[in-house]
Amino acid sequence: MSQKHVARQLITFQKNAFDNNYYAMKALYERTEKVLDQFWELSPMFPEQGKKVISEWLHSYKKGCDDFKKVMDDKFASLEEYFKKPD
Repeated sequence: MSQKHVARQLITFQKNAFDNNYYAMKALYERTEKVLDQFWELSPMFPEQGKKVISEWLHSYKKGCDDFKKVMDDKFASLEEYFKKPD
């Protein structure tokens, strides 16, 4: 087994581990967002301004996570491309 083959296997393993972790985190985020939305609808003690601030914060968090996923996908792709090159 060549070193490049081992490196490609490691990259594939790491990419799969990252993707699985990301999708689990995303599912948790989406469920938490739904629970918060339901709570806000039923709770009159939160002012509209507070709901707006938290909603913007959640949106920024989601955008940051999506941007991070895109960067990681690009970096994994460039690593895979590097190790595809012949010696």
